[in-house]
Amino acid sequence: MALHIKHQVLEQILAQARRDHPLETCGIVSSVPGSTVASRLVPMRNQAASETFFLFDSREQFRVFRELDERDEACRVIYHSHTASEAYPSREDIEYAHSPEAHYLIVSTWDAARVPVRSFRLCNGSVTEESISMME
Repeated sequence: MALHIKHQVLEQILAQARRDHPLETCGIVSSVPGSTVASRLVPMRNQAASETFFLFDSREQFRVFRELDERDEACRVIYHSHTASEAYPSREDIEYAHSPEAHYLIVSTWDAARVPVRSFRLCNGSVTEESISMME
């Protein structure tokens, strides 16, 4: 399985993560009906304002998902950054993952990160890494 994401969207996520560092950043990427390509970035606020944890603001999350419904879009990607560790799901990331259909994209802004961006499927406690395919 692979995450298909627009190149410019991935660049915007990387820029957001660098800008928000040392706090974790977060948001979603949606896709239009009938497409598997993550194409519209929706940056969100990390309510936790933490260097080690992210939490969507519940009101903002409700508004964003209502907007997705109105636009007939699907949440394709849930993304966040790790500021002091590799781009790999933490115990909390796995525990709080409740969207098995979503791709979980993690960006590491840690200087020692070997791979700065990775994508995973998180379902019932299992972690499956997947490739990232950038689209124009």
